[in-house]
Amino acid sequence: MKKKQIIGLIAAAAVFIVTGAASVLTNAFAGKILENTSSELLTGGMEFSSPLTDYIAVVRVEGTIQEQTETGIFADLEGYQHTTTMEYIDRLMMDEYNRGILLYIDSPGGTVYESEELYDRLEEYQELTDRPIWCYMAHYAASGGYMTAVTADKIYANQNTVTGSIGVIMSGFDLTGLYEKLGIRYVSITSGENKDSSQLTDEQIAIYQSQVDECYSRFVEKVASGRGMDETAVAALADGRTYTAQQAKENGLIDEISSYEDMQYQMEEELGVDIVYEPSQAENIFATLFSEVRGLIPKSEAQILKETADEMESGVLMYYAEQLQ
Repeated sequence: MKKKQIIGLIAAAAVFIVTGAASVLTNAFAGKILENTSSELLTGGMEFSSPLTDYIAVVRVEGTIQEQTETGIFADLEGYQHTTTMEYIDRLMMDEYNRGILLYIDSPGGTVYESEELYDRLEEYQELTDRPIWCYMAHYAASGGYMTAVTADKIYANQNTVTGSIGVIMSGFDLTGLYEKLGIRYVSITSGENKDSSQLTDEQIAIYQSQVDECYSRFVEKVASGRGMDETAVAALADGRTYTAQQAKENGLIDEISSYEDMQYQMEEELGVDIVYEPSQAENIFATLFSEVRGLIPKSEAQILKETADEMESGVLMYYAEQLQ
């Protein structure tokens, strides 16, 4: 067989495979449309296909509350997805069949920006719909995770939940000693003495402290409002410490200690709704393949150092509870 004929057969086979795959995907998509007319794909590939009858929606906040940076077809999404969650709550506001939210939290907190944005969106849901939010805390619901919880009408926790950590943190590392040993001299030319705050003078520290204090005040106000407590009483509890579920209940930070199943049953009974729904993650074969390929590529020393720095010295205001290792 001639070389041109072989190439032609390979090309024809490739076209056949692509056409077949496209046909399968098209049929699957059409089937979804016929199956449920309310089906919709959210950012990150989450499929919102709510029941066409009264239901309680589960909203999961699992992992660090932070910006969602990967949204394309090659994204390998894990943990809390901020943009997707915000879109999901928006859809619930507009869905006449939704009767309430079961907010499931398993989070040590996160950035001030995303934590407060999530809090505001849940508050908006309540104000516009007048529907209830019940919260269940899993391993932990600390700092920004607890801020999210106080939007709820009722807060339940597992007996082993760690919660609280009401406060704000901004952290980083002073690497000047290391620079000196390596013979590296840091230079910056600025328009003002506080444009480059990496020197951390007393004045610069005071500036950062004022920002932390402002965010802390908002946090205390939110807890006081959500839990029906006096701000002075909340401030006395809000020194950054965590609480066990029993301690949290004794201090008015939660309402009940129970299993998730018992809490869900109580919510269903009170609302008279026995269908509980949460969106599913559409399978993304591109993300899986891309993740496998990316994992095979060795990282350079520069990449490892950059990733470590990103994790440990963000310089961003955080509602976050540092976990013991």
